[in-house]
Amino acid sequence: MPVDSYVAKKNWDRYQWCRDNGHRQFVEKAHKCDAFFQGEQWDLATLARLNAQRRPALTINKIISTISNVMGEQIYNRAEISFRPRSGADPQTAEILTKVMKQISDQNQLDWKRSDMFADGIITSRGYLDIRMEFSETLSGDVKIENINPKNVVVDPDADQMDPDTWNDLLITKWVTVDQVETMFSKADAEILRNRNGSVYASGYDSMDFIRDRFGSDNSNFIPFNGTYDESSVTRNIRLLERQYRVLDMQEHFIAFETGDTRPIPEDFDRNRIALFVEKFGFGVIKKRVPRIKWVVTADDLVLHDKWSPYKHFTIVPYFPYFRHGRTIGLVENLIGPQELLNKVSSQELHVVNTTANSGWKTKKGALSNMSASELEERGAETGLVIEVNGDPDKDIVKIAPNQVPQGLDRISYKAEDSIKSISGVSDSQMGQDRADVAAKAIQAKRQAGSTNIAKPLDSLTRTDYLIARNVLDLVQQFYSEERVLHITHDQITGEQEQFTINEITPEGKVLNDLTIGEYDVVISSVPVRETLEDSQFDQAVALKELGIAIPDEVLIENSRLHNKAAIIKKMAAATSSPEAQEAAQVAAAGQRAEVAKTEAEVQQKQADAKLKEAKAEKEGITAEKEAMTPPEDNGAEAAAKKAEVDMSISQQKHEQEMQQSAEKHQQELALRQQDQARQERESAERMKTERIAAITGAGADKPDNDQPKAAKQGESA
Repeated sequence: MPVDSYVAKKNWDRYQWCRDNGHRQFVEKAHKCDAFFQGEQWDLATLARLNAQRRPALTINKIISTISNVMGEQIYNRAEISFRPRSGADPQTAEILTKVMKQISDQNQLDWKRSDMFADGIITSRGYLDIRMEFSETLSGDVKIENINPKNVVVDPDADQMDPDTWNDLLITKWVTVDQVETMFSKADAEILRNRNGSVYASGYDSMDFIRDRFGSDNSNFIPFNGTYDESSVTRNIRLLERQYRVLDMQEHFIAFETGDTRPIPEDFDRNRIALFVEKFGFGVIKKRVPRIKWVVTADDLVLHDKWSPYKHFTIVPYFPYFRHGRTIGLVENLIGPQELLNKVSSQELHVVNTTANSGWKTKKGALSNMSASELEERGAETGLVIEVNGDPDKDIVKIAPNQVPQGLDRISYKAEDSIKSISGVSDSQMGQDRADVAAKAIQAKRQAGSTNIAKPLDSLTRTDYLIARNVLDLVQQFYSEERVLHITHDQITGEQEQFTINEITPEGKVLNDLTIGEYDVVISSVPVRETLEDSQFDQAVALKELGIAIPDEVLIENSRLHNKAAIIKKMAAATSSPEAQEAAQVAAAGQRAEVAKTEAEVQQKQADAKLKEAKAEKEGITAEKEAMTPPEDNGAEAAAKKAEVDMSISQQKHEQEMQQSAEKHQQELALRQQDQARQERESAERMKTERIAAITGAGADKPDNDQPKAAKQGESA
């Protein structure tokens, strides 16, 4: 695009105003927090003064270990993003959207970039991801997610909420080379900037350049290039100002009459293409006044891009650990004071100890004979020093008594360390530094309480995950409109993959898995990272199996730390499905059935024996009763009647006993038949196994001699 001083100056003035109304203060704070995290914790002027006085300046960096613990908590808790249908949307399409999100996450390595954003946030108080479409690898476009330096994002000074949809504008500034300008925009624009010497603005490339984050030093110590050849292709000395801001505009929209959904019509749609969509899909066209995003990119007074943004949202997604009505707070900034106190007190303690070795001397003028006073000053603390004195050595030369270490000075350093722990919420238990005599349950309780202290930064990260999912969903529904074949990996261990098609048009003209329509809710769930999850799952699986629960062996292998787990699981599956394994399973099942039948027969036999013994005991009791009730021979007619009655009772009991014995005998015969049947099944299974081995061995014997080893091996395997 041609030089447009008005648009470029407007962009530059907005950048300067936003920079001077809040962003500069944030950059200075972020630079200091970064330095303290990296261990650069002494002011340069103070450090030079201490070196001149030969006093120590210790750096005991407690911040990096404390913040690393918080980073570990985040790494061990990943986020899983899914979607659920809303307002009558298709549940199957929601599942497909979840798979598309997983594919985008894997393609962009979102877990690592999310961790980098979290680190930026807790150190500098702000972290950002940039989400936009990228067309370098495919003309259809892919969602691209990148980390962006928080010092390069200039937020609307009037904004007071976390969601960028409530901001009026934002600026992204970055330093690029001329070749990068040519790649992103045009060769003509690059040549204009290549031949420039300095900026057209009075302030030039402002002071923000002096605290740039890069591998090299900042510009205050930067050595300019003095070569004779062109270095413009590798030197990043061009500041791009990329501004995104909202403007009210009348825009045409497609409307689906069935659902009431509306979508803005892209700028490159002409009348014929709009008519085609109306005729083919039955859409309507309406005009609405909506806030649209204008996108302007300038470099110096050159306008590189000035068009409507194709996106519904700003490309920036923020992360703020603590957010209070436009104020962002990180974890490092409140640890700077205790860290400085720890460094100064420790340095002072060392200085006091050093001064005790060379506290100074008192000498009478002219008393030294083998050295001068200046030499004594330099060598007075040497071990084995010999001093010759003209006069009385106990009076003419006396060592000055050193100052004692002030009482309580060592306690200040302990207080500084405790302040760091209490302010950050990271205790000794969380860092694994508890004493050996502390109970395990107490350590676990302390760790759980410590996790509560960092719950808010992690909750803010979940809110950022929602914004990421929302923006990605809008990009997918807007740009993933053509038919695509995507792949995702379900299981990283076995490498199990799934291939699915989106926006697939059937021969009947119906669109399957149409991602462009419907409304969906975002669901964010926290999942432990795999290494930690594996340990927990393995321990639980082993405990359940020891309790007798039938946990498959594949579950134990999958959650173990063995190498080549995928190969082991595949071999186990192949061994289970082989003919030999199936035959062995059949034999084992037949043996189990035979054992069960044998056990049942033994139980029935024991029951029959017990009933037989009971019947014999009853018979003996009846006989004894009969003998006791038999009357003498001379009792007459009454005695004869009683005898007949007793005989009838005995006859009836005998009949019942015979019937019972007949039933018990029948049960015994049935049990014996079941035992015979189980024995025949075992013999049949053994016979089948023998015949199969004989068949395999015979097949090997019929082959030529060069195949004999293989057949023998197969026989051994069988």
